[in-house]
Amino acid sequence: MDTHIGLPVEFKNTLDYAQFLDEKDPLHSFREKFYIPLINGKEAIYFTGNSLGLQPKHTQDYVLNELEDWANYGVEGHHHARNPWVSYHEIFPPLLTDIVGALPEELVVMNQLTVNLHLLMISFYRPTAKRHKIICEAKAFPSDQYAIQSQVSFHGFDPEKSIIEIAPREGSAVINTSDILDAIALHADELALVMIGGVNYYSGQVFDMKTICEAAHQAGAYCGFDLAHAAGNIPLSMHEWNVDFACWCSYKYLNSGPGGVAGAFIHQRHIADPDVHRLAGWWGHDKASRFKMDKTFLPIPTAEGWQLSNAPVLSMAAHHAALEIFAEAGMENLAVKGKKLSAYLIHILKEINKRLPDPLIQILTPEAENERGCQVSMLMLDRGKEIFDALLKEGVIADWREPNVIRVAPVPLYNRFEDIYRFGEIIQSCLQK
Repeated sequence: MDTHIGLPVEFKNTLDYAQFLDEKDPLHSFREKFYIPLINGKEAIYFTGNSLGLQPKHTQDYVLNELEDWANYGVEGHHHARNPWVSYHEIFPPLLTDIVGALPEELVVMNQLTVNLHLLMISFYRPTAKRHKIICEAKAFPSDQYAIQSQVSFHGFDPEKSIIEIAPREGSAVINTSDILDAIALHADELALVMIGGVNYYSGQVFDMKTICEAAHQAGAYCGFDLAHAAGNIPLSMHEWNVDFACWCSYKYLNSGPGGVAGAFIHQRHIADPDVHRLAGWWGHDKASRFKMDKTFLPIPTAEGWQLSNAPVLSMAAHHAALEIFAEAGMENLAVKGKKLSAYLIHILKEINKRLPDPLIQILTPEAENERGCQVSMLMLDRGKEIFDALLKEGVIADWREPNVIRVAPVPLYNRFEDIYRFGEIIQSCLQK
């Protein structure tokens, strides 16, 4: 029996059983902390927390507090607001340590994801005539692909020659760790950086970040991860795994609002090294002398030294509201439940396939617990877009990816096992029509 939720080894595809799992779930009440969208007057089955997390009910209060302080104090809010704006970003490292698996001084909240990725690649992609290659996964999210391509071109190299993409083997949707390790070994003498998404957005595959990072370092390269689909979804240990850098957005599993402020991790061994190249901005300058407006940049000896501008407080207020919920729930508990939710979903989808004359759903996401988080990606073998549209009409908000994949992500803060059971009923009805 699982000590977190009390799940037996074998699942049952019945409403009573799903409701039993919810009754035993210690996180069940957290659903009440979120607004659930309505479709046709009923609560939707919201399975797109991997694209945009739902709004916590107290987010409005957190944002309104800052608006009130702005109204009451004007510029003096930088020092006299309830959460003074000049130091507002300092709220976040203690709230993110368990989510990312890092020391507080290794964390900073700033900018948006791709901006942070570019800033970190300025520091950790330092190509030379000999070492200029980057290893990444094929089918990375386009923002990562564009960032990598543009960084390579910016440094005067040819993306076609400098970027090594590792793809799934024929007939598979997931990438073998051994293929990544083989590529690192093969290109070791020319390798500058390994930069991979911690969780692949398309398949939902969780990569073995620790092993990949060790291999990159053995080859003499840096290693970084895009944690957009990992932060708030799976257990992470960026510091312990010795990762050089990572970045993530906050609007998916972290529920901090559309376009919400993002985060970055820089390992402890790099943060106090003034010789680490970076683009400088005044908010990254030594706090004691920041307002002396000195000509020479003196970086803060923490991840804050990568900051460029002062805090976007209204966006950060929404982030603050969301992270308080994570602190209450506990990242370990959330990760355990998230994996159980996706395991139950995979079980139900397999049962549906068995009931059909011909299977119509191919599950792309790995079944192994250490290789998946919340997300389950379904390759629709027939009528994919038709089924997706029918799901929405029936109150299921999922995600469509061309040419024929439906992604669903039951997240542990606000999704129930009953949601998964009812989703199974709906999609089976759609498939049988």
